[in-house]
Order: sequence, then structure tokens, then C-alpha cells
Amino acid sequence: MPGITQRMLTKQLRALEDDCLVIRKVYAEVPPRVEYRLSEIGESLRPVIDTLKAWGEGHREKLSCAPVTDVPDRAA
Repeated sequence: MPGITQRMLTKQLRALEDDCLVIRKVYAEVPPRVEYRLSEIGESLRPVIDTLKAWGEGHREKLSCAPVTDVPDRAA
């Protein structure tokens, strides 16, 4: 996810885990590896998540997170 720090991502994932929305699996490897997946309760949110995703994609250009497009130089 662009624009998010490792600390903030970890904090958000831990909060989702505390709320039983995601399940965290830690692998005893070097380097350490962690995987997350939706829990059964988290899966029940999938239709809501999909609807929000579709809405965001449909309104992307109107939102503040829209990518900045280069403005052509008129001096040319």
C-alpha cells in the first residue's frame, strides 16, 4: 500500500486482529514472515468491502487520493 508506513500498517493489522476480523499466521523463518487472512467474521464483511471498493474506483478522479496528472506546458 503506497503512502503507509510499516508502523501504521502493523498497527492497523493488529487492531483488525484484536477485533477478530483477520487471522495472523507467523512462520518460523529467517527473515520472519507473517500472513494475514480474513476470519469468518471478516469474510462476512466481503460484500461491504467489495461495494466500497467499487464505489471508490467509480469516484477515484473526484477524490483527494486521485493520482496527480501532469499538466502540459503551454510555453511549447
